[in-house]
Amino acid sequence: MKEQLWEYILSVRHNSPLVHNITNYVVMNNTANALLAVGASPVMAHAHSEVRNMVAIAGALVVNIGTLDEYWVESMLSAVDEAKTLGRPWVLDPVGAGATTYRNEVLAKLINLKPAVIRGNASEIMALANHSLVQTKGVDSIHQSTEALAAAEILTQQLGSVICISGATDIIIDQQRKVFLHNGNSMMGKVTGLGCTASALIGAFTTIEDMDYFDGTIAAMALLSVAGEIAALQSAGPGSLQINILDKLYNITAEEFFNLLKFEIKS
Repeated sequence: MKEQLWEYILSVRHNSPLVHNITNYVVMNNTANALLAVGASPVMAHAHSEVRNMVAIAGALVVNIGTLDEYWVESMLSAVDEAKTLGRPWVLDPVGAGATTYRNEVLAKLINLKPAVIRGNASEIMALANHSLVQTKGVDSIHQSTEALAAAEILTQQLGSVICISGATDIIIDQQRKVFLHNGNSMMGKVTGLGCTASALIGAFTTIEDMDYFDGTIAAMALLSVAGEIAALQSAGPGSLQINILDKLYNITAEEFFNLLKFEIKS
């Protein structure tokens, strides 16, 4: 499986897919640079007059609700509608799910449009599935990824989406399969927007021909987590880690990827 995941990484590098992001102010620069580092081409566009046209020329759409407002919500819904019409994959990042009534109302509309992939932390995934006693602390998770597994199973059965739970262990599931990734570094949680970066990278990997979204999500998460693990070894803190992750996304080798990647396939 490692060899196939590496082939997907090379495919993104060689094909430079255009990824349309309707994302938040906090992470635009970070996610654009990460997409460029892996070989993809980012565009951030949310104007009502062009979102449908932008979806039409992009390989995938990523919707991130981090800094919501009413104008952007209309842009998101229009873009997703166009993606569905054209058969383009779209990825949802439900930042802060469960934090406010407005956020939950927007997410209810978006998940009804059945994203190809949903990526969030454990608290966000649990909130999306309407688990009892769910709390979020802003956009941070107060739950471990394994605690959200039942919620992810509910979502994938209801929506048919691939569900990715980010955490110390990244969990990717669909209606039949589960993969647990055991890479990364705890310092990654101190860098703003790395979860959003993961969602953007997933968008790039959903564009690969002849590959299902489950495998693409695994490849994207494996690449980011291994790059983060390597980058942490030469970083003095979160500031240098952010830069070093970008560099490693750009120059990671097959040998580094194969030697460090740790995963489990579960039934």
